[in-house]
Amino acid sequence: MTPVLAPTPLSAADRCDRCGARAYLRAVLPSGGALLFCAHHAREHAAALRAAAVELHDESGQLEDVPATAPDDER
Repeated sequence: MTPVLAPTPLSAADRCDRCGARAYLRAVLPSGGALLFCAHHAREHAAALRAAAVELHDESGQLEDVPATAPDDER
């Protein structure tokens, strides 16, 4: 049996291969390589990524957790 490793979380240092913005999606390819995409480009190329990738690690839900405004003490 082959052990399955949990994907490592994406960090602010991980950048979109298309535009350089922060990456929120990792597409693991059959070759073992990976592509990183920001939320915008992940949505734009979603169909092609689903067809080509063997695994998608999507952390774009983090964007919903960000408050619309900063608290007064952080301004």
